[in-house]
Amino acid sequence: MIQSTDQLGRVLSFSEVPKRIISCVPSQTELLFDLGLRDEVVGITKFCIHPDVWFRNKTRIGGTKNLDIVKIESLKPDLIIANKEENTREQLEELMLDYPVWISDVKDLEEAGQLIIDLGNLLNRSNEAKQMLQAITTKFSRLQPVQNKSCIYFIWNNPYMCVGDSTFINHLLEKCGFTNCFKNNGRYPQISAHEIAIAKPDLLFLSSEPFPFKTGDISHFENISPTSKVLMVNGEAFSWYGSRLLKSVDYFEELLKTI
Repeated sequence: MIQSTDQLGRVLSFSEVPKRIISCVPSQTELLFDLGLRDEVVGITKFCIHPDVWFRNKTRIGGTKNLDIVKIESLKPDLIIANKEENTREQLEELMLDYPVWISDVKDLEEAGQLIIDLGNLLNRSNEAKQMLQAITTKFSRLQPVQNKSCIYFIWNNPYMCVGDSTFINHLLEKCGFTNCFKNNGRYPQISAHEIAIAKPDLLFLSSEPFPFKTGDISHFENISPTSKVLMVNGEAFSWYGSRLLKSVDYFEELLKTI
């Protein structure tokens, strides 16, 4: 008997190592690929764009917020890997009636590391997981944070939404040395143009996801806060908490050079 406790504290039991896995989260799909689970993963979401070979060839089971339950049933999974925030509670509860659903909940690097280790242990990839986490830890230990720079990190436009406290993105912003102007306004506060102008942050970050900000949006935000430097940033580097962290530090180091 194999037991694994997910990040909601739920204990899942398996008679053997899962062989038919569905991933409901893009960053966790990439993690499974980098752990070497080439054949075991049978289903992914339409947003699981990395790796490209899986995006082109694996069966897609809908979007993260709109899973195709019928398609999932047809794949006969023996494990579904999901996330508390990125997936819909009602759909996960429906799936739990018939399948083991391992749910992650990641707000900082420690929890991201635990996710990697726990899935590695469950899926017979413990050595690969330990090596991956060690490499991530080593990379972050070399990161030199910027000093005295305030920011707002936008995830949505019309209405304006940014990140606040208890989010993985905010944790990585702080790792980079940034002070989040709206850290204490909830997890994902909706703010006004007036509030942006009053905050006068040093930096306005326009993320590539979930809202696909484009370079054409920069002038709009420059007009709102003329004293702020407006930058496009890679949302995957700030919000993907799996093996993408192996690349995030390199990205952060290049970003900090432009500040």
